Amino acid sequence: MNILILGSGGREYSIGLALKNEKSHNLYFMPGNGATSNLGKNINITDYEKLAIFAKENSIDLTIVGPEGPLVDGVVDIFKKYELTIFGPSKEAAQLEGSKAYMKNILKKYNIPTAAFIETSNKKDAYDFIDEMKNLPIVVKADGLCGGKGVIIAQSKEEAKKTVDDMLNGSSFGEAGEKVIIEEFLDGYELSVFAICDGENYKILPAAQDHKRVGDGDTGPNTGGMGAYAPTPLVNDDIYKKLEDRVIKPTLKGMQEENAPFEGVLFIGVMVVKGEPIVLEYNVRFGDPECEILMPLIESKVSELFYYGATKQLDKLDIKFKDKFAVGVVMASSNYPYSSSAPSIISLSNIVDKELLENSHISFAGVEEKDGNLIATGGRVAVCVAIGDTIKEARDRAYLLSSEISFDGKKFRTDIAYQALKN
Repeated sequence: MNILILGSGGREYSIGLALKNEKSHNLYFMPGNGATSNLGKNINITDYEKLAIFAKENSIDLTIVGPEGPLVDGVVDIFKKYELTIFGPSKEAAQLEGSKAYMKNILKKYNIPTAAFIETSNKKDAYDFIDEMKNLPIVVKADGLCGGKGVIIAQSKEEAKKTVDDMLNGSSFGEAGEKVIIEEFLDGYELSVFAICDGENYKILPAAQDHKRVGDGDTGPNTGGMGAYAPTPLVNDDIYKKLEDRVIKPTLKGMQEENAPFEGVLFIGVMVVKGEPIVLEYNVRFGDPECEILMPLIESKVSELFYYGATKQLDKLDIKFKDKFAVGVVMASSNYPYSSSAPSIISLSNIVDKELLENSHISFAGVEEKDGNLIATGGRVAVCVAIGDTIKEARDRAYLLSSEISFDGKKFRTDIAYQALKN
């Protein structure tokens, strides 16, 4: 097929790499990054109407949308207007991520387990709800898109009120904070669960765990993600069954009733409390870096998963996964996530270890190509991904691979997958 991938990060690189490994597709990236040009052709057409016309004129068989921005902006609706096959939710359905208030109200309306909450633009109502809360900490969220950073865990009622003030007056997240959601804090362990959906049918991928905070031991500020591993041993068949019956099925049915059937990736942020999965939030695309570790675990053709999802045929797909584990370690720039860092030339070792070559790869993200060199220009530069028969084997390979890439100021966490290996 001729396949167009929208996005420029490690997530989109990983999808492209999985498709490239099938050795039967022509790939295009919009806009891509300095490394995706090794997998296909980068194009730069930011107007979605013009992009759809490009797809039509170049016989694009399938478009895959990586990030949330184009989905919330309605790129799927525009492509479908041109009778193009595109994988992702409509603008209406993408509100599950575009508006946390919309998402929470869908959960409430269709009796999907979630934390008690209030959504409001009124400071007094927010304060009253905070004053009534019996337990600390308190979760305060900006309603709109904040690149995964619009959630504050307040350790006191005073901090919660200050956070509300900063969001509502626009000093924290601008327009994204014009409405806030305040909810109870859930004490358990967090999971990332992904369901590929076609509006009615779905396929669940192995559950993953992401590492959001910048420092070892989950210290420092939240980031877009410093690493991940899958499948996590913290999930069993009982939790998967509860997720299907209590979360995925009622969500798909509910979105049909809202006349916004959900097609694409339903990313469920789950907190497991005493064996019960409770929804923290929905996103409408793959997580990053979770996507990087899930792609190499799929035994079936990745192209079929996306194509069948985009054409309402998931019921025909028998998806298979490797009996392996995957670990991804993010290589970040020196000032991430506080500020941008100076561009730096990336040096890659010539790996000779056959076992490492066959069981690992680098997914590039914040990179540009200049004069034949790969330059680190973004906050998260690359993800070192490895698979293994055990989580420890996969982790050890990922860290071995991380020593084969270097650039000025490179930093990374040294404890990815610690939750699964601490015992």
